[in-house]
Amino acid sequence: MTRAAVFDVDGTLADTNHLHVTTWWEAFRQAGHDVPMHAVHRAVGLSSHDLIAHLLGDDRDKEQDDVISAAHKTLYGTYFDRLPAFRDAGRLLKALAADGWTVVLATSAGAAELSALRRAIDADDAITATASADDVEEGKPAPEPVRHALELAGAPAGRSVFVGDTVWDMEAGARAGVTCVGLLCGGIPRADLMEAGAAAFYDDPADLLARLDRSPLGTAGAAAEVVPNG
Repeated sequence: MTRAAVFDVDGTLADTNHLHVTTWWEAFRQAGHDVPMHAVHRAVGLSSHDLIAHLLGDDRDKEQDDVISAAHKTLYGTYFDRLPAFRDAGRLLKALAADGWTVVLATSAGAAELSALRRAIDADDAITATASADDVEEGKPAPEPVRHALELAGAPAGRSVFVGDTVWDMEAGARAGVTCVGLLCGGIPRADLMEAGAAAFYDDPADLLARLDRSPLGTAGAAAEVVPNG
């Protein structure tokens, strides 16, 4: 039976969360909003319009949403030629594919951004499919992105693992019924990831790869039987 290893990208496979923080902060500033960077950091991982709504509230001038989103997209796009992957991110995906896992990316990134991220990760031969926010009606923390990824993989939730770095990732995975693995390299505290549904924790892709056999993505593939990591 197919096993799916579903991965978030920003902050999980690519060291881009703080680039998003800076460019969202500048996009808000240009629109006349003073949004603290720590608040932006906590919101990274939401789709663009959900992030804006989360930070500015329902009483905001919604006509600004597209302008703010476009500004962020333009600002972030200046980094496309030098987006940094985390160490061993590509090797991790290749190791999982070689072990029989179907690797799917679940991301809110648009087409151009995703292409840049995939170039940075350099593991296209290991990636079976990509589920983006454009493919579903609701983005994370709704379970739809993860469920869509499982559909693309042809895998049941009980034999699948979702790896992410934000509370939105963990909530989406938990609601989709998969085992959630939290990576700390996105800058969100372990306690927050645990509360949101993470069952195991690793520092970054290199740490997960180094301890892969004992992780929920180990060779036995018995995700439901693995206890939380140290």
